[in-house]
Amino acid sequence: MTPSRLRPAPRPASTGPARSAVPAVATIAAASAASTAPAAIRHAVIGLLPAVAVSIAAAGLTLSPPARAELAVGEAAPTFAIEAALGGEPFRFDLAEALKKGPVVLYFYPKAFTTGCTLEANAFAEAMGDYQALGATVIGVSGDDIDTLRRFSVAECRGKFAVGADHDRSVMKAYKATMPLVDSYAKRISYVISPDAKIVFAYESGSYEQHVPRTLAAVKALKPEAR
Repeated sequence: MTPSRLRPAPRPASTGPARSAVPAVATIAAASAASTAPAAIRHAVIGLLPAVAVSIAAAGLTLSPPARAELAVGEAAPTFAIEAALGGEPFRFDLAEALKKGPVVLYFYPKAFTTGCTLEANAFAEAMGDYQALGATVIGVSGDDIDTLRRFSVAECRGKFAVGADHDRSVMKAYKATMPLVDSYAKRISYVISPDAKIVFAYESGSYEQHVPRTLAAVKALKPEAR
């Protein structure tokens, strides 16, 4: 009898890594390589990190599993005043002054005119009537320059709410909203701040989709005397 030819056992099908893990691994690997590569290569790799990180955020992906926003409910909201734009016009946004009028919805986003950030701005603009009916002020904050935000405030915020230019990233850092690996960009985090300057709601997600409904629900949940 002729012995049968042995066949290799079939390999189990690979499901591959989760979508969110792919860019995360690539970004971390790039950072690791940059730390040991020759100077010219290191500078080139480091130069790519912001674009990679922003692409991840704009696509609604994250570098780590979803987590609560860094500032906890009940903490004092750090005060700040920054250059901002509303309907294309620059002005100085002062949190303390805004809180005299009612609660403030403060949301951080990575970069103006990227897909996710544009869709998020559009969503906030569409819901501004509901926020205003509750006496709430909305402001978005990123590391973009004021000229970019003047255009963004018209084109995507539709003149409905302000966006602030956090030039030195001091507001991002105070609210622990800087992006992992590339702290010149913000993560996508939203806070609701009560008129007594307390964090009453915090939500972090790389996807823009739930930031408006969740912050709006949090404002509605405030007692009338707290608005």
